[in-house]
Amino acid sequence: MPRAGQVKPVDDERLTDRIAVGVLTSMFPPALVDEVLEATGRVEKRHRLLPARVVVYFTLAMCLWADEGYEEVARLLVGGLGKMARWRGSWRVPTTGALTQARARLGSGVLKALFERVASPTSTPGAAGSWWRGLRLVAIDGTVFDVPDTASNQVRFGRPASGRGDGLGAFPQAQVVALAECGTHAVIGAQIGACTIGEATLARGLFTLLGEGMLLLADRGFGGYDLWQGAAATGAQLCWRTKANAVLPVTQALPDGSYLSFLRPPRGNPGGPTAVRVLEYTLSHPSRGADEAPVRLLTTLLDPRQAPATELAALYAQRWEQESAFDELKTHQRGAGRVLRSKSPEMVIQEIYAHLLVYYAIRVLINRGAEPIDLDPDRVSFIRSLRVVRRQVTDQAAFSP
Repeated sequence: MPRAGQVKPVDDERLTDRIAVGVLTSMFPPALVDEVLEATGRVEKRHRLLPARVVVYFTLAMCLWADEGYEEVARLLVGGLGKMARWRGSWRVPTTGALTQARARLGSGVLKALFERVASPTSTPGAAGSWWRGLRLVAIDGTVFDVPDTASNQVRFGRPASGRGDGLGAFPQAQVVALAECGTHAVIGAQIGACTIGEATLARGLFTLLGEGMLLLADRGFGGYDLWQGAAATGAQLCWRTKANAVLPVTQALPDGSYLSFLRPPRGNPGGPTAVRVLEYTLSHPSRGADEAPVRLLTTLLDPRQAPATELAALYAQRWEQESAFDELKTHQRGAGRVLRSKSPEMVIQEIYAHLLVYYAIRVLINRGAEPIDLDPDRVSFIRSLRVVRRQVTDQAAFSP
């Protein structure tokens, strides 16, 4: 009989059954991970030192500790679990080679499917910083990740032009176009492709996530009749910046200084003109030259009484919240200037989805703490939250996931 306070060993329980990612396990519980593994056909037919669920948690953990080697990440992931009780058999820290092979067996589909299962808007209606006149604020934008300079990565992702204009960049780059909730910075959708593919091309894959009750903000890189029509067809409202030289004839001047116009389809497109409202304004800032063109916004919100021009102009600045999200993910979570670990395209995609999952989970935790006290999540430090999450992984001790 075990002494009082002693954990009774379970015959069929292994140390790996207890491995989790600390507080992040509430977002990725073992039952959900197992369900995704089953759906993607990655359930193992025999017991391994690294079961598939453990490999999922390891892949997430390596994004929490991007500076550490594989074996050290595995040690941090296990933390104090070995001191919990007597276990059937022993679990040794796998070698870097074994961990690499385990990631390859897992593939990228599991992490992609897990992200698509959990990533969704997190703010409740009316939450601070996330809503405007009953519409949820979301933004779409792109960023790139440097990936290891291997032949397969170069073929799959391509290289950008050198900033000096004298050749190609030092590393291949994977491009990510993401849809984010402005107020919480939560990334709720992502498309991954080569850096040679236009952001607008990848953006189309995110339109299925849009719908009524959303207001989508985007910069001038996402302009164009076809893309506008595709986004507007989802029922979401749009407020996008457009190029200063876009031809937008005035069809009706409006009292707030905006005007109605239309977008024409490109030649050969069977569609007809679509009505838009145009806002033009300038920003007063020492960095702006006197001859700079005004900012021009297009919106589907045609009634100035429901969407005053001054409010929309101020609202467009919320698009930069997604830039802040990318900075948090790439500078603080991944590490400034750091090249991803993965040497093959499949593993690059897996690693990017793992980073997105970890970032999403941290942002959900921040929002859960901020909303009950009506605090804008922007006021909560991402860096401190990241440190708390890292500590929780190593402090999981005797608590079951």
